[in-house]
Amino acid sequence: MSNSNFSRRGVLKTGMVASAGLALPTYLRADAHSGFTNAPGDSEVILGFNVPQTGPYADEGADELRAYELAVEHLNGGGDGGMLSTFSSKALDGTGILGREVKYVTGDTQTKSDAARASARSMIEKDGAIMITGGSSSGVAVAVQALCQEAGIIFMAGLTHSNDTTGKDKRANGFRHFFNSYMSGAALAPVLAANYGTDRKAYHLTADYNWGYTTEEAVRSSTEALGWETVNAVKTPLTQTDFSSYIAPVLNSGADVLVLNHYGGNMVNSLTNAVQFGLREAQANGKNFEIVVPLYSRLMARGAGESVAGIFGSTNWHWSLQDAGSQAFTRSFGTKYGFPPSQAAHTCYVQTLLYADAVTRAGSFNPCAVVEALEDFEFDGLGNGPTLYRGADHQCFKDVLVVRGKENPENEFDLLEIVEVTPVEQVTYDPDHPQFQGGALGTCNPGA
Repeated sequence: MSNSNFSRRGVLKTGMVASAGLALPTYLRADAHSGFTNAPGDSEVILGFNVPQTGPYADEGADELRAYELAVEHLNGGGDGGMLSTFSSKALDGTGILGREVKYVTGDTQTKSDAARASARSMIEKDGAIMITGGSSSGVAVAVQALCQEAGIIFMAGLTHSNDTTGKDKRANGFRHFFNSYMSGAALAPVLAANYGTDRKAYHLTADYNWGYTTEEAVRSSTEALGWETVNAVKTPLTQTDFSSYIAPVLNSGADVLVLNHYGGNMVNSLTNAVQFGLREAQANGKNFEIVVPLYSRLMARGAGESVAGIFGSTNWHWSLQDAGSQAFTRSFGTKYGFPPSQAAHTCYVQTLLYADAVTRAGSFNPCAVVEALEDFEFDGLGNGPTLYRGADHQCFKDVLVVRGKENPENEFDLLEIVEVTPVEQVTYDPDHPQFQGGALGTCNPGA
């Protein structure tokens, strides 16, 4: 490339100025005529991919980066085009975004809110990123979304499941394609009741941050409405790696179900410890002891191995779906990387396409134009069936998958089976639902 600030893969080196001129923070440059922060030049546009490259969600982050790289390749006309051909909107044509080549910068959130805000700020102020996306933690998503609102940048959330992201902490500049805790509870509870009965006593282990809290609340309220009783709920540190001291008291608690409100490496470790303590073979209250994982991913299932067999959970998307969009993405990702994509990869790929499509349909990179294009946008062809980006809270509504760990997987990727596709109507709620109250969406901020 002629621009020495970029590597061969189109990644802007950290700290470099994205265009010629004075080495000032982007928001201080003479772009006032544009009316918004980081207006791109005529030849290229820079996106910021902020993912956990270290920490307990690093596996998710690695797959997110793979998906982002694939999305950029497709937007720029490379590869097989992936979901561009199945997306119901036909605005994208493989010539970048509004004729500008897509380039990107990356950051490491470390699964820490402060680190994530710092890396996002650097990408905005030093690298000229016009959109930030990524993350595998709701604490990170809420923090970065607030920063983007202040800076006048669109935030296309990555993997964030807490109700808060589009609930009390929602922002006009932020959008979430991923489903949320309420949706998991609404989809899971009927399946759990049908398989385990309505007379159950649950013990919750909950990651000590906003995602854990809202997931526990959602699963508790949904299962208790069907007759379950919650006997205890214990918070666990996000940095915990050995959960033995938290698992040991469960068998003497009167519970006959353990709900692990854990994700990523936390879930792998806590589930492994639970199996080591014999919970899978235990009996309590005259019933077989059961374990539930409200939020699943293929990467978590792989990490936990045989321990996931028979365990129910929910997921946003799975590579085995047979719709044209899912098949196109799985084929494209598998060809490039040699294995099927995770739900984190799917979410991040789709969010990138949705941003590019909104800019193209709006004919402008102005964040307020993008917001207008995304609000109440209905689309199909990106997996999960017909989908709505609701204008009231910027939450996507689509079908939700209930899955179960396979008893006899055929290979290391064939670990989860879809047991129910929960229709969108069952997981839809009013914007003022009690689990989402507080906070206000506010108005779009274009920044400069």
